[in-house]
Amino acid sequence: MSEQQQPVFSIEKIYVKDLSVELPNAPQCFLEREAAQIEVQMGSSGTTVGEGTYEVSLTVTVTAKVGDKTQFLVEVAQSGIFLIQNVPEADLEPIVAVACPNILFPYAREAVSDCVTRAGFPPVLLAPVNFESVYRQRMEAEQGAREVPIQ
Repeated sequence: MSEQQQPVFSIEKIYVKDLSVELPNAPQCFLEREAAQIEVQMGSSGTTVGEGTYEVSLTVTVTAKVGDKTQFLVEVAQSGIFLIQNVPEADLEPIVAVACPNILFPYAREAVSDCVTRAGFPPVLLAPVNFESVYRQRMEAEQGAREVPIQ
């Protein structure tokens, strides 16, 4: 008799893996009266660090520019160690690509806002992200790339 084990998902640790704040044009950037254009880039990755243990990192890069001059650049790699066990292999990737970034995002959003404020600028408030939709779009794009029309 083999007993089906229950799936396990737990947060072992959440931490800032990397943090960078750059003000390449200080102090002149504080004299600008024109509003900065804000660009946000985001990406996530996951790696196995042990039996059923995964490190997931959500990297957020925020760049503010006035014309061609950068006011500030903030990059945060918010990471977590997650215990994921007794989960079917097919369900593992969506957990690492959707559930874990959803958990990490509020921490990354707070770190970005705090860093921008400490750098002397108004806080940047990141809009919520639908990681499930991003994951689905990536899967559809990969599926489309694999489909080769037969001539």
